Amino acid sequence: MPRAIVIRRTESADAGDPVNTASVEELPEPGPEAGPVLVDVAYSGINYKDALALTGRPGVVRRTPLVAGVDLVGTVRASEDVRWAAGDTVVLNGTGLSETVDGGLAEVARVAAGNLVRLPEGLTPARAAALGTAGYTAALCVLRLEEAGLATTPEQPVLVTGATGGVGSIAIALLATAGHHVAALTGRGDRYGDYLRGLGATSLVARAELEGPGRPLQSQRWSAAVDSVGGEVLANVLSQTRYGGTVTACGLAGSASLPASVVPFILRAVTLAGVDSVSASLPAREAAWARLARDIDPALLDALTETVPLGGAIDAAGRLLAGRTHGRIVVDVRA
Repeated sequence: MPRAIVIRRTESADAGDPVNTASVEELPEPGPEAGPVLVDVAYSGINYKDALALTGRPGVVRRTPLVAGVDLVGTVRASEDVRWAAGDTVVLNGTGLSETVDGGLAEVARVAAGNLVRLPEGLTPARAAALGTAGYTAALCVLRLEEAGLATTPEQPVLVTGATGGVGSIAIALLATAGHHVAALTGRGDRYGDYLRGLGATSLVARAELEGPGRPLQSQRWSAAVDSVGGEVLANVLSQTRYGGTVTACGLAGSASLPASVVPFILRAVTLAGVDSVSASLPAREAAWARLARDIDPALLDALTETVPLGGAIDAAGRLLAGRTHGRIVVDVRA
C-alpha cells in the first residue's frame, strides 16, 4: 500500500485536550469519490502551513484523519476528466489540500481537476516542488504589485519581510530579476546576509526597526512591499510606504493581528492588497507559474533548496518553525 503522512486527532496525556499528531502510514489507494484525477506524486514540500499542521498546531487541519501536504507535483496515472490524460505532469497548490481534503505528502493522491496546472516547460518536477506554494504565492504578490505600477529607486526600494522564508526568498529573486531595488527585512542578517544578497537584495533591514508600535505616519521608506509576517511589522510597513504604494499581505508568520491606523490609506492612498494562494483562479495560477518558470534561475533555486525523504518531513517541519532553516524544503515522497 502507498505511504502517506496522516494527521490524526488524539487526546493529550497532560491536559486531556485534543491535539493533532502526524505519522507516516500505509493507506489504501484513494477511490474515485476522492476526485477524478489519480496522480502518482513525486514531490511535495514544507511550507509554513505544512509546518503548523505537521507539528500539531491548530488552525490548518479542519478535519481528521487527513493526509498532510498543501502542495503536490506528480504524473497523472488516470483521469475521468477530459482535460487530463495519463502521463501529464501536473502541479497543485492549495485548493483545500491538507485543510479539508487529503494533501500531497503521499505517494498517490486523487484530486479535483479544475485547479491543476500543467508543469511549465523548463521546470523539472523537483524544482516545481521547490517553488511550491511559497514560490507560487510570491509570484502572485509580484504580479499584483506590477499591476499597481511598481517602480523602485535606491532610496525607496520594495520591501520584502520574512526575507529568509520561502515566500520572501522567491519574492526577492523575482523582483531582482525584474530589475527592482529590493530591501530584505530579517532578524538574522548577520547569518544570512550573504544569502539574501545572493538572491538579489540590494539592502538589508533589521527586523527590530519595524517591530513594536509605531506612529500612524512615518517616513516614506518603501515604494511597495511583500509582507508575510503581519502584526506590528505590517502596521509599520504601511506607515512607511510612499504615497500611492501597494503592500501585499500573504502570511501571518508573526501575527494575525493588524494594529494599524486608517491614516496611511486616507492621507497617502496606500493600498493593502490581500493575496490568497488557496482559492486563486486557474488563470492566476497559470500566470504565476509561467512567471516562475521564466524568471527563477534554476541554479539559484537549487542552492536555496533542501530535499528530505517522506520520513524526514515531520522533523523538517519542526526545524522550520524553530527558525533553523531558510529557503525551501522539498519532500521526495518516494524516498
